[in-house]
Amino acid sequence: MDKYQITRRAFLTAATTTAAALTGCATKPSKARVVPGKVSPMEKVNVAGIGVGGKGADDLNQLSNLGANIVALCDVDERSTMRASEKFPNARCFKDYRVMLEQMPEIDAVTVSTPDHTHAPAAYMAMSLGKHVYVQKPLTHTVAEARLLLDTARKAGVATQMGNQGHSGAGVRELCEMIWSGAIGPVHTVHAWTNRPSWPQGIPDPLPEQEVREGLDWDLWIGTAPMRPYNEGYCPGRWRGWWDFGAGALGDMACHIMDPVFWGLKLTEAAEYTVEVVKEEGANTQTFPKSSVLKYSFPARGDMAAVDVYWYDGGNLPPWPEGVPEDQRLGSGRTLDRSNGTYFVGDDGMITVGCYGGNPRLIPDERMADYKMPKPSLKRIAFSHYANWLEACTGGDPACSNFEYSAPFTEMVLFGNLAIRAGKQLHWDSQQGTITNVDDPEALLSKPYRAGWELPV
Repeated sequence: MDKYQITRRAFLTAATTTAAALTGCATKPSKARVVPGKVSPMEKVNVAGIGVGGKGADDLNQLSNLGANIVALCDVDERSTMRASEKFPNARCFKDYRVMLEQMPEIDAVTVSTPDHTHAPAAYMAMSLGKHVYVQKPLTHTVAEARLLLDTARKAGVATQMGNQGHSGAGVRELCEMIWSGAIGPVHTVHAWTNRPSWPQGIPDPLPEQEVREGLDWDLWIGTAPMRPYNEGYCPGRWRGWWDFGAGALGDMACHIMDPVFWGLKLTEAAEYTVEVVKEEGANTQTFPKSSVLKYSFPARGDMAAVDVYWYDGGNLPPWPEGVPEDQRLGSGRTLDRSNGTYFVGDDGMITVGCYGGNPRLIPDERMADYKMPKPSLKRIAFSHYANWLEACTGGDPACSNFEYSAPFTEMVLFGNLAIRAGKQLHWDSQQGTITNVDDPEALLSKPYRAGWELPV
């Protein structure tokens, strides 16, 4: 039996197993675990890494330092696997996560630290086999995939976490408490900006074919995406700018920068909202534009006022807030063009926070001098984002950025990219999960999958 037959069977087994186990079907798959592995708080969690170069290597190092047992390494690039195996010599090595998950039922949990287009299929198969998952941001490549992963996590009962580590910090909690206690009154406008992209975008045509570099399995790297010839302009490191593989500056950084906005303004309660492109340069069908400005408009939600949220990337910057001296600091950097951050404008003042929600403070600085922070009302995370997930894997409380939170958040973030692609304002019905002002919403919410890599979306 060849490699394709093995991996195809593994992927279909996962999907069939989930359907059978979660709908009460009497059919019993022979090997797949369809419920989460029961890991005692006294046991080490057996973790496998899917994508073990760069951030993936850091994810595994962090978990190993916390006591996790790294049992498998999977990467389509042999160089990344070889480097990781130096740190974890007892871990089994794979190129194809489908083979790994089929052959190693002892795996309790996986990290997914691949390019964005591989997040959902890897996490979906792992959860379908009862594995806990830690998935780097953005959680998925499409809105439909975000909904699929949330539904799968609910049914499988696994511990989940998205890798937006600032959500475990004290800063984002302090920001929420400041807003909820009325520190600046009802918030009506938010400006969020990034210094990304730091990779090429605005490229209108596919790149010319090059010889695939040694050690890279290009077919596996392409995965769900339409096949195209290899070029180093896609891999490694530059895939974020391409529609087929990444989610642009918004997908890369908004899962950090807009986290305080989504949580602090209770945007998950918005039954509907709109997104439109205010400004863009270089939009095309191959890559994200060189730069963009987006406007999200949310109606009133519970005790929250209607709010407009602006996103800036590619050198675009928000207006300097009125009444704040230009030598004072906004966001996380000393100058706007070299920083990432957010500032909130309310009826009674303004608050700024850094990239990960850190250091929330009233502006201008003079307003912070005599301000007393409200009494904490949100639980603080004792150790780290990784420890928070491991505790959930061993029977603790759900991780703080589990998919109940991070899937709707990712959905909102990615919706901005859909407005760029559509070239028009889009109206989102979050209850029905559809765009209400286009003829074919599924064409924007999902994507075609290469044969053998299909997902049930």
